[in-house]
This record gives sequence, structure tokens and C-alpha cells, in this order.
Amino acid sequence: MTQDLFVSIDRYIDDLFAPEDAALQAAVAEARAEGLPQIQVSAGQGKLLYLLAKLVGARRILEVGTLGGYSAIWLARALPVDGFMVTLELEPAHAKVAAKSLAHAGLLERVELIVGSALESLPRLADRGEGPFDLVFLDADKVNYSNYFTSIMRMVRPGSLILADNVIRAGTVLDPRDDDPSAGAARDFNAMIAADARLEAIVVQQVGIKGHDGLAIARVK
Repeated sequence: MTQDLFVSIDRYIDDLFAPEDAALQAAVAEARAEGLPQIQVSAGQGKLLYLLAKLVGARRILEVGTLGGYSAIWLARALPVDGFMVTLELEPAHAKVAAKSLAHAGLLERVELIVGSALESLPRLADRGEGPFDLVFLDADKVNYSNYFTSIMRMVRPGSLILADNVIRAGTVLDPRDDDPSAGAARDFNAMIAADARLEAIVVQQVGIKGHDGLAIARVK
């Protein structure tokens, strides 16, 4: 099987189960026009996030790594009318694009967009008693996944889902090179959640439009 076939199948799945509406298309276009890296989740991955949030009945969602707001739109759409979401973004320019896209989707009133380092924002959220969050989506710099996890575990409850993207990294987690800190960090994170007695976890390998990677799914016991 070739990468071309995986991409074609992904497009088939996306067209059938996750067709993008005007707001999602506009979010992608705005991010591209503003020069943001084109690393947002695919439409099918966004639909998976949406369904997972629906399946756990998420009323409060935390996202670490907003980028241009594409995944935030999928997640916020899964919330009930009285639900709320907090999303953290390091780069002010990215946050500006995300706010515009969330507003265009009619979701900005449900989302608190916090700009700054998540290493600082997450402990502050935990200290002020935020949560518990029913679902957490981690999609930021991999080298700090383990550090983010420490604060995240202070803001979840039994039954909460913690999702972490990009934890296979085209297989480089099998033998991380010294010059690839993200692969080493992803490997360490996977080992950490696998060994954490508070969690039930698995990594789902993914291949398609976004290349070869994986999503960690952990349920708090």
C-alpha cells in the first residue's frame, strides 16, 4: 500500500463523514493567508475529536495549542449550549487568527482564548480552580507534553479524556535521534501515560493526509 492510497482513503472518509462547511473552510483559508503553519488536524481528525467530546458528554473542554482555531471549532461545536472551552496559544498572531475564525463560526462566546506560554497558563488555571475539564486536547510543542500533563491532571475528574496528538511522529519514537527532541519527548510521554496507574490509555496509529502519526487517548479512572 502506498501513501497515495492512504491519502485517497482519507479524502474519501473526510468527504463522506466530515465535509467542511463554510466556517471550517474559512478557518483553513485564513490560517493559510496569514502564513500560519499548515499543521492543523485534518477534517476527519476534527470529526473524531468532536465525536469523542460528544461521547463523554463534555461540558468543559481544555485545548493546549490553538493555532488558527480549526480544531477549536470542531471541539466547541460538540459542547452543549451551556458548555465552555478554554484554549491556550503561545503566539499572539496565531491567536488573532483563531479568534477571527471562532467568531466567524459563531463560537467565540463559548471559548476563552488565553495567549502566552502554556507552561505558565496551565498552573495558573489549576491554581484558580478551573475545571474539572471533561476532555483535554493536547496539540502543542511535544517537548513539554510531560510538563503540561502534570498541571492537566490537577484539572480532570474520573471519566475525563486526555487526548494528545502527534505521539508517533512517523515512527521516530521507536529510536529517537539526539537531534530530534520532539520524538524523544513523545516517546517519554507515551511511556509516562502507559505507566500511570490513574489512567487507562492507548495510542491509535494514524496514516493519511497528515502523514504517519498517532493520537494518545487516556481515560482518567
